[in-house]
Amino acid sequence: MLVPIPCMLMRGGTSKGPFFLASDLPSNPADRDQWLLAIMGSPDARQIDGIGGGNSLTSKAVIVNPSTRPGIDVDYLFAQVSLTENTVDTGPNCGNMLSGVAPFAIERGLVKPGGPVTRVRIYNINTGKVMEAVVQTPAGHVTYEGDVAVDGVPGTGAGVQLNFLDAAGAKTGALLPTGRALDVVDGVPVTCIDFTTPMVLIAAASLGKTGHESKAELDADAALLERLEQVRLQAALLMGMGDVTGKVLPKVALLGAPQFGGGISSRYFVPWNCHAAHAATGATCVAAACCIPGTVAAPLAQLAPAAGDGTREVVIEHPAGKIAATVQPDGNGGVASAGIVRTARPLFNGQVYVRVPEGLRLAA
Repeated sequence: MLVPIPCMLMRGGTSKGPFFLASDLPSNPADRDQWLLAIMGSPDARQIDGIGGGNSLTSKAVIVNPSTRPGIDVDYLFAQVSLTENTVDTGPNCGNMLSGVAPFAIERGLVKPGGPVTRVRIYNINTGKVMEAVVQTPAGHVTYEGDVAVDGVPGTGAGVQLNFLDAAGAKTGALLPTGRALDVVDGVPVTCIDFTTPMVLIAAASLGKTGHESKAELDADAALLERLEQVRLQAALLMGMGDVTGKVLPKVALLGAPQFGGGISSRYFVPWNCHAAHAATGATCVAAACCIPGTVAAPLAQLAPAAGDGTREVVIEHPAGKIAATVQPDGNGGVASAGIVRTARPLFNGQVYVRVPEGLRLAA
């Protein structure tokens, strides 16, 4: 049976995928996930029978609903839909797709524009954390045109400022889950850090790399990918995340000194291949590590002096260019918040037809 579902396909940062109102999908998580798999065309590497793009960066979905939490405008759930497996992962957050949440909420009438810019407070169901998005709304509606360029995205657009508030311990409950800025895992020095997303940071040189390699070079290095996975699995145990075999968290980044005037070079893994650009949440996590003494990132980072309020900008070089994050320290050697600017825009607004398997319930 083919069922039409209201949907807005949006690009958010360097990712894209369908955005839904929660009321338009099944309330039961298992049924909802089966719908998302059918909508995207998974499991199938090409996703030929759905609207997925045949790539992990274009096999993502966002679900939004009005929030009943005090001081929060909308709740947001991110879903990573597997290309080749019959699975949907709602464990991670996605900062790139997050950039489309506030515009979508305004377009769907969940939030009223509040002047030239509109601030939308968002509760992330995946992490239990609060974020703020600042959207350009001149003349009382969202504008997508502007002069902000995002490396990895053609052209320019209106900037969406994303502020990650109290983002330490998004999944583990602590900024440094092991209690240390530096650990040695299977003979490799690493930093286990959890800011907006849990990550295992490795100096590329410790694995015979520079941190300047292309995605194609890294993806073709089977021995490196196997080594990264060995370290990731062991580090996750130290972080209190248990056995993460087959799970996308924690993510991994290989770090190096900057080459092109930035603050640090990063190759972000998702986690079994290298990201074509860089995840936004991963960028804030790497930026936070650059500002914490003793991490593997700190000696590699080349940062400008902090502003008067202690804020620092960290420009991260990645395979597609650069991404900048601002970091606000907490005064105790940790990080209070971080911000990043992305762009987003709608690609189509209408209905997507989902092939509902026999016996699968419709949306409640």
